[in-house]
Order: sequence, then structure tokens, then C-alpha cells
Amino acid sequence: MKRVTTRFQQRLASLAIAAAGLSLLPLALPAGNAAAQTTGGTLSGIVQPEPPILVSALNSQAPTQYIAGKIYQGLLTYTPDLKPQPELAKSWKISPDGLTYTFELQSGVKWHDGKPFTSADVVFSIDKLLREVHVRTRAVLNKYMASIRAVNDTTVEIKLKEPFPPFISMFETGTMPMMPRHLYEGTDYRNNPANQKPVGTGPFMFKEWKKGAYIKLARNPNYWKKGKPYLDELVFYVIPDSASRAVAFEKGDVQVLRGGDVDNVDVKRLRALPNVEYTTKGWELFSPMASMLMNQRKPPFDNVKVRQAVMHALNRKMIVNNIFFGMGKPAVSPFASTTLFFDKNMPSMDFNLKKARDLIKESGVNVGQYPIKILATSYGANWDRLDEYTKQMLEQLGFKVSIESADAGTWAARVSNWDFDLTTTYTYQYGDPALGVERLYVARNIVKGTPFANVQGYNNPKADELWAKAGATMDPAERQKLYSEVQRILVNDVANANLFELEFPTLYRKNVRNLVTTAIGLNESFDNVSIEKN
Repeated sequence: MKRVTTRFQQRLASLAIAAAGLSLLPLALPAGNAAAQTTGGTLSGIVQPEPPILVSALNSQAPTQYIAGKIYQGLLTYTPDLKPQPELAKSWKISPDGLTYTFELQSGVKWHDGKPFTSADVVFSIDKLLREVHVRTRAVLNKYMASIRAVNDTTVEIKLKEPFPPFISMFETGTMPMMPRHLYEGTDYRNNPANQKPVGTGPFMFKEWKKGAYIKLARNPNYWKKGKPYLDELVFYVIPDSASRAVAFEKGDVQVLRGGDVDNVDVKRLRALPNVEYTTKGWELFSPMASMLMNQRKPPFDNVKVRQAVMHALNRKMIVNNIFFGMGKPAVSPFASTTLFFDKNMPSMDFNLKKARDLIKESGVNVGQYPIKILATSYGANWDRLDEYTKQMLEQLGFKVSIESADAGTWAARVSNWDFDLTTTYTYQYGDPALGVERLYVARNIVKGTPFANVQGYNNPKADELWAKAGATMDPAERQKLYSEVQRILVNDVANANLFELEFPTLYRKNVRNLVTTAIGLNESFDNVSIEKN
């Protein structure tokens, strides 16, 4: 537990500074010497799969967050050790009782259409738009936020109903993006024309989206950070075939590969190419967890013994080593081992086909009577192989299984509306279980409209009670005790089939500077990224 204690002590130290009435000022990021940065040039990457929309307030899928992070911004960003840093807020204070957060905004910030960014935009974004359309953020705001007001044009005050220590970790661009009030107020947020040509405060402006081919963003000439961004343009290519994406990187047509852009089998070869850099940093806030979602609203997955049987039928070590080529580790809990309050001492869900078959018999369910369709994701060949392996293993238990293909938009729509039997996905943990894990399991988040809520329909009042107590508890030791109990319940219930912790590599050309510098990695704004000329 040493890692947990150290990280939590760091977080408490930051909160203690704020509680003393001091602004949390920026720490130095590894951004390099601005004077030495090269200006100009186009940075090319890949967006895989093609996102259904570029507005992260409306869609939290990874491809959307990747591109939207260059257009929209949050009040804060975070260092790799999860310490908050200024973005649209230049400083902030937290009251000693942990109930009042006061943000001072940057001056001279404008939206891409020239309108000024003010505290009114912050209040509208948090209290109106995000509270309605961003399910993950909405769940926290509805539970903990008492009020938000604009003190003046550059000051925002948020009051909480009760202390909630993780709240300071919620202000990055994927969780709480700032949206232009003048374009969205009084409209149907989900069908606003601005969704097609997004307007943010970020260093890059929407330029062109040729469906099935590419998305282009252009340099914002009026960006509020003087002299930035350094790049003239960002291009994200849509290349459906993984082998073709690998070739594009080999040939130099693209300079950046994000985790999942190519199949894991190609990573070792591409990493060995001349003038290629490799890192697994930039995922500290996310700690992605791969899981299998079983719709618990209907047979056979409404029976806990059937769900337990599925877990025992899957060799997760083999999945990591053979299907994902060692880029990850089998999960033992719904909490990733890199995050706060992880407890490794969970009930064993080892690979054991005999035990799986025995559990099916104990359940009394004739699983063959309920044909199962696996709704495929569109994340690439590794995930296709996982679906095929799952089909084979479930058929050994007597299931009748087929696989349905779906693009990113179709998958999101169907899972959001609970129209699935079984599917695999991965979710982000966002630095604290109250932010990234709780949303997937509490009954109040059984809501339609997002694939990243409690879409499987898990309902356990005892677990809900523990979640509520842990989220509002200031004492880290007590939080650990509560979260350990939550983890045991979720593992025993197979609330989700947590498969493995993902490791995502980033590959890029050596002349690309300052690509990964924060805890949100490639989802950052790229305002400090440059290309060194040969």
C-alpha cells in the first residue's frame, strides 16, 4: 500500500495548501525551453476509430477526447503525479472546510469566433450544459454541488453540499470542458449546429472533416497563450485497416501513433525503426481498465453464478500475453493497481473451466436457451480476437454465441440504450474511484445516453451506501477501508467482468517535441508541441 499512501499524501498536501487560503500555483512542467521551439509545420496522426462527434461534452469516447482536447479546454490540467495545474483558471483556492472552491480565470481568453471567455461561460458549462449532457460529470455535480456563481467576470465560486476531496481532479478537458454560452444557451445541446463546427478556446480551430478520410485543425492565431501554438496544423487520418496504419507510420505519412492505432503485434517492430521514440506515459489520470459488460436485466446474466462462471471461463493471463501481446496485466479488482485505494487482496477469479461448468449447474440456468450476441467494439484486431476467444470459451459452457459488428457510433448508441447482451470496452479511472469507477456501478447512474455509465444494470444497495460514505470521507485510512469492502462486493457479484489493465504505447518521430507532458497525455491541447526541422 506504499504507493497509495504516497500519492494520497501528495494530494492532501496540495489540498492543505489551498485550505490555508493560498492559491495553488503552477509547478514546472517538462515543456522545454520555449525560446528554442520551432514554429510552423503540420503534425499528422491517426484517429481510430473515427469519432461520431468532436464535442467531448457530448461524447466521452477516446477518439473524441483525443481531438476535442485541442479545441476545448478545462479550467485545469494535471501533472503526471496528478497535481492540478493552471489552464483556463490561473489560480484557485479551497476553503478550510473543503466546501468552497474559488477560481480566478485567465485574462484575454477568447472563443474561436472572437467572443470573450468569461465566468458566465464557466457557470453555464458546469451548471447547465454539462449537468444535462455529460453523464459522468453530471452524476458528481448532482450529488455534491450546492451552487455555482460568477463573482465577477473573472472569478467563479463553487460551493459543495459536503466535502468531496476528489473534486479538484475533475477540471480537465475531458471531464469538464468549457463550452461557449453564446452558442449553446437556450438550444437543444445535442442537436446544436455548433456541434458540427466546434468552437472552443483551445490552440487549434476546427478546419475540415472529410468523413472516412481525415479531420483537420488549424492554428488559432488569437490563442490566449502568446506565441503559441507552434504548429500550423493538425491532421488526424481515418485509416480503417490496422496494417495500413502501420505502413503510414513506417513511411512517415503520420508522425504519431496513439495506443490502439496499430495492433499490438506491430508495436515492437515499429518501435525499433530509426528515429522513433516510445513511451507509455501520459495515462496516469486514466489508468484504463478493459472490461466485459453483461446485460444483467435479462437471462442468463441476471444470475450471479452465470456471471461468475463467465469469469472463470476466461484465461485473462492468456488474453494479455497472447491477444494483447503483453501490454497490460490481468485485473484483480475494478480498481486499477495504479490508482488510489486499490486492494490486491480480492477473491480469486482464476481460470478454471471445471469450476465454470459447476457454477452453471448450480445456477439452474439452461444457458443454451438464451442465444447470446457479442456486440463488437471497433477498436481493432486485438479486440476482435478477444471477442472470438470469448465466443469459443462461452460455447464450452453451453452458450449459443454469435458476434455482431458495429462502428463506433453504432456501438455507443446501442450500449447507451442498453441494446446488447454482452460487449467489451475499456474505461478511464480519472485518478480517484469516486470519479472514474463509481459511475459504472451505482444504481443512480443506471441512465441511458452514454455507454460509460452503469449500462449493465448492476444494483446493490449495500455497495451504493459504501460508495456514498467513501466519496465524502476526508480520512484516507477510512476511505481505504470502505473502498476495500466495495471492491470485494463488486468482484464477488461480477458487477462487471474486469479483464485486464491496459497499457497503451505512444510511438512518435524523434523530431516531435513535448508530445507527452501531463497526466492526460495525447488528450492535451498540443499548444507546446513542435516539430524540429531537420
